[in-house]
Amino acid sequence: MTLKHLDRKLQKLMPLLTPTGVVLGVLFSQHLQPFAFLVPWMFGFMTFVGSLGSGLGEFVRSVTKPYQLIVTMIILHIVMPLIAFGIAKLLFPDDGYLVTGLLMGAVIPIGITSMIWVSVYRGNVPLTLSVILVDTMLSPFIVPFSLKLLVGADVHIDARAMSLGLLWMVVVPSLLGMLLHQITNGKIHAKASPVLSPLNKIGLAVVVAINSSVVAPYLKPFSWRVAAVAATVLFIASLGYMIGWLVARLCNWDRGILVSMVFNSGMRNISAGAVIALTYLPAPAAVPVILGMLFQQLLASVYGALISRFAAERSESGPVRSHAV
Repeated sequence: MTLKHLDRKLQKLMPLLTPTGVVLGVLFSQHLQPFAFLVPWMFGFMTFVGSLGSGLGEFVRSVTKPYQLIVTMIILHIVMPLIAFGIAKLLFPDDGYLVTGLLMGAVIPIGITSMIWVSVYRGNVPLTLSVILVDTMLSPFIVPFSLKLLVGADVHIDARAMSLGLLWMVVVPSLLGMLLHQITNGKIHAKASPVLSPLNKIGLAVVVAINSSVVAPYLKPFSWRVAAVAATVLFIASLGYMIGWLVARLCNWDRGILVSMVFNSGMRNISAGAVIALTYLPAPAAVPVILGMLFQQLLASVYGALISRFAAERSESGPVRSHAV
């Protein structure tokens, strides 16, 4: 089997990749926990690889036509965190760790996998790239600030350490990847992608499994409380996709922007969230983030199918108005 063929196989398995990692991490927690120290380094490498596909020029251009970008950022870092915080306080008012974890799942930056889903369903790739780049660069400021503002009084949060962690695991690798893309005019991505792309997908499953092993004591044995947390995570995550869809429809944006809004509003860099939560927060606070790995890719599949059905129905009534990004 060639690496290209392997990458296509892994691409099709994306909806099952992270849930499988969670299950394996819980089942083999004793064997995987000793490797937890490797996760920040592995994640930094994965971020670097994911950034080789875009240059610094794209980052500069991403802020020149910012209308849909600003709307997406408002959904990502104002609307969804407030919804998650409100639901968490309503359902788990006496558990500061769960509230923090549910909030963390909503404030972490958008995931690079959003680009994959947007490409598959023919969304607006420049808009998605803009959101990913800007959100990644701002994450060291947004994530600690949001947590400190909403739950800082209940749970100790080392905002400075968290900012530095996001800087070294997300921002610096992203900038290095984009710089190399710029210097080589994209040639490095073309040459390295066949090898690094499947490696990155496998690495994602490994990172998820190791992170899950660390919180395994809080996930097993099964309890109705864990089930309630999982259902809450599923509901909040689904809301993100739905809100992106509704906003795009209300603004009467074209199909490409609608696709991007759906995935950009719903997907998060859940692996980064888990690493940050396990590194800078008490382990129980990471439980909702880990549980989010069970649902994110599956939800992306569901909403992708809904988009396909919606597009088929809308094509009969003609295109909708488009706004340039």
